[in-house]
Amino acid sequence: MQTLDTERKGVSAAILTELARRMELPTSYIAMTLGISKATAHRKIAAGALVDGRPIVGLVKLLALAQTIVDESTASEAEHFDTVKWLGQWIVRPQPALGGYKPAELLDSTTSVSIVAKVLGAIRSGAYQ
Repeated sequence: MQTLDTERKGVSAAILTELARRMELPTSYIAMTLGISKATAHRKIAAGALVDGRPIVGLVKLLALAQTIVDESTASEAEHFDTVKWLGQWIVRPQPALGGYKPAELLDSTTSVSIVAKVLGAIRSGAYQ
């Protein structure tokens, strides 16, 4: 219910800046990826206003899934792995399992986020690299 409430009420636009910083991507790119225009994002960040929570919840779900993959890994590299930065890099690369689309191009709806999550799940199982 908390997730649903967040989706409906929205989240602080400041999260766009924080995600962009941690993912090492421009804020405008993160905003566009989540279906928010550059101008709207900057205006809402400056005003401390809320943005639609649905796409951000979707991205946070992908981050949580990616972190689970890292947490379950037995590789020594996993101990100091920056999952948020990795996801930021991964979402901007075309993925064959997504028909050549970049995951970032598929974060604007719950259906497309589910598709991207399935690809991450395949990475988790080792079926896709």
